[in-house]
Amino acid sequence: MQADIHPKYNQVQVTCSCGHSFTTGSTLGKEELSIEVCSECHPFYTGKQKLVDTAGRVDKFRQKYGMKK
Repeated sequence: MQADIHPKYNQVQVTCSCGHSFTTGSTLGKEELSIEVCSECHPFYTGKQKLVDTAGRVDKFRQKYGMKK
């Protein structure tokens, strides 16, 4: 195994645009990282996800493949 070929793994302070911050490990080489979306503000994780039905496609799918009563 070759020596000194791997990047340094350091602790990085991550800050989201919503204000949430946490610490993680990274080989980025910086001490701070800014992101736009995190698990605190992403709609999938917060339960605020909206289903956009364009031209009734979701209803057509449910009628075709939905559970039979």
